[in-house]
Amino acid sequence: MNKLFIAVLGLIIISRLAVAQELYVNTEPASNMAANSLGIRLTNKFFKMEHTGTVGMRVEPEVMWGINKKLMVHVIGYASNMMQSSIRAEGGSIYAKYRFLSLDQQHAHFRMAAYVKGSVIDNPYYPKVDPATHSNKPYNNVELDLEGATSGVSGGIIATQLLHKLALSTTLGYTRYMNNIKDNIPYEFSQNAVQYSLSAGYLLLPVTYKSYNQTNLNLYVELLGKTNTDAIARSSYLDIAPAVQFIFNSTTRLDLSYRTQLAGNMPRNMFNSFLLKFEHNIFNIRKR
Repeated sequence: MNKLFIAVLGLIIISRLAVAQELYVNTEPASNMAANSLGIRLTNKFFKMEHTGTVGMRVEPEVMWGINKKLMVHVIGYASNMMQSSIRAEGGSIYAKYRFLSLDQQHAHFRMAAYVKGSVIDNPYYPKVDPATHSNKPYNNVELDLEGATSGVSGGIIATQLLHKLALSTTLGYTRYMNNIKDNIPYEFSQNAVQYSLSAGYLLLPVTYKSYNQTNLNLYVELLGKTNTDAIARSSYLDIAPAVQFIFNSTTRLDLSYRTQLAGNMPRNMFNSFLLKFEHNIFNIRKR
């Protein structure tokens, strides 16, 4: 029985390391977390807010559940100081991903998945600006998102290709923005958007796998784009986000990323941001 337990644990660890370079920092891969596992994640984002010139912060606590090898669910909360001077709770969202295609080869595989996300947000669409710090910049029809700014639904397709230590992934999705709990979306804001991304991850360390407690070092670069499709507010942008990731004991990860705009004409509340993410995973939760 002990040998069987060690063998099963070894398979879990090896499978986790095999997709280590697919644990993208700013996007989700087509691969899922291990079945019957629970993940706890805390994401912190720091940025300069264009409408005030002050530093903004968003906190995103998250719980993830690997229901089975094909289906996983995330429950996420949001809090920030984007719309007021102090940090307050903004709402939450539910994200679900279903992997419908798996093509496996030695040291390589291809995955495809579909995702859907819904957010309910309690935020105004225009920030409450302190007159003493107002920069007098016009606060125009800006970028919306489901991460604390706007209620709405989103869905799309993810495709991920693993080639030994290199993993490539692309996402194409559509978002419909809706009214927030207390505020209706302004008519001059686009209510429809298309998102797209291209991500690459490379497993730098360990060079040779010897033990489950070896620290993994992954390097990433991601291109993140969006296009508002409504004629009244048609605009777009393309960002780049390099990142570094550490994985400890095959269960705990630490991500650091910097995101900045490469091109675009979309009015935005922030053009650059830093991300700090901590995550811990617990396997075989039903046996505990």
